Amino acid sequence: MPANPRPVARQAATLDATLSALADPHRRRVVELLRAGPQRAGDLAREVGLTPPALSRHLRTLKQSGLVDESHPEFDARVRVYRLTPEPMIDLLRWLEETEQLWTNQLAAFKAHLEGS
Repeated sequence: MPANPRPVARQAATLDATLSALADPHRRRVVELLRAGPQRAGDLAREVGLTPPALSRHLRTLKQSGLVDESHPEFDARVRVYRLTPEPMIDLLRWLEETEQLWTNQLAAFKAHLEGS
């Protein structure tokens, strides 16, 4: 058992939130669009093909997962601009790399076992 299980539990919860948010094709499309840079909510709704209220629910999920953040331009607080935040994707990439290493080690051990028989 790890010396301090809280960070592991927090890391698992963060990963779960990221994967859950990315499970929806509309939210993945928003993430793809935001890779080009920050965009207004209305522009995202048009590009994704959803009504603003429907997209708002998806953006809320993406914000709660930490994948995006929201800002308001000084000239109009009603306008919402969204941008990607890198941390959840970095954590996901680390997890994928660790998982790949686990499987690489498992398969190497299995191969060594078969060749030793």
